[in-house]
Amino acid sequence: MADEVSKAQTAQPEVDTIFGKIIRGEIPTEFIYEDDQCVAFDDISPQAPVHFLVIPRKPISQLSTAEEADEALLGHLMFVAQKVAKQKGLTRGFRTVINDGPEGCQSVYHIHIHVIGGRQLTWPPG
Repeated sequence: MADEVSKAQTAQPEVDTIFGKIIRGEIPTEFIYEDDQCVAFDDISPQAPVHFLVIPRKPISQLSTAEEADEALLGHLMFVAQKVAKQKGLTRGFRTVINDGPEGCQSVYHIHIHVIGGRQLTWPPG
């Protein structure tokens, strides 16, 4: 966790991110969901038995910088998150997380939803 916090403190919005490269196929990734608006894939550093990401094809850097024109896309991402969660068998619940900015522990400046489950999660999360 400390490593993620330190990464977030030094991360900067970029013209291109690892997620842009994944979407374009420059970094091979097995998608567990894909449509014309977004993709989903398993996290490479899972924090629970089930941990996947849902990312839009459109490069929105942060939730706090999203525009009104992004409203339908943001809703679609949430719908895809619950749809894939069901496919992954998360019938007893799951958590969705969107990190925003340094204090939100955002280390990749391309908005993405973490979906975490498969075990009892604790509260508070941070």
